[in-house]
Amino acid sequence: MLAALWPLAAGHLLAMLLVILPFALLVALVEWQRQIQIGASLLVIGFGIFRLADRRHPRVLARIRPTQLGLWSFAVAIAHGAGLMLVPIYLGLCREGHEAAGTLINTNLGMAVLVAVVHATAMIAAGGCSAWLVYRYLGVKFVSRSWFNLDTSWAVSLIVVGLISLVLSLRN
Repeated sequence: MLAALWPLAAGHLLAMLLVILPFALLVALVEWQRQIQIGASLLVIGFGIFRLADRRHPRVLARIRPTQLGLWSFAVAIAHGAGLMLVPIYLGLCREGHEAAGTLINTNLGMAVLVAVVHATAMIAAGGCSAWLVYRYLGVKFVSRSWFNLDTSWAVSLIVVGLISLVLSLRN
């Protein structure tokens, strides 16, 4: 299990960097900032609606060889919108009430990379700890017999964050 955490973290980090770095570069286009903010908000809302409407999970992703775990993590993170939640913050849509967001907005590309690294580290620490606890105390049989799907809550959270960002960008 511990050996699986590194490829999972690497795949998730690469997926987030792929999503957030282009938006970080777009911040340089200050004259289009409002339009970019609205577009990013609509992209997050649209992806949330798509994930809510399209509930299919490809069966090919169910059986992954250990050598392809990093690639699988990258593909799944991209498919679930990793990094999209950070786009509204990085584009300055959350200025009010968030001092840390102001720091993110007024910095450079290095900050976007740091945000992605911190997020991937937190994600893999939480996921790895949860996986270990389930494995240690509930066992593999529990996991094989029970399954819960968080796709709906993820899709709704994308839509909510996108709507909040859209309202804030239209208000400015």
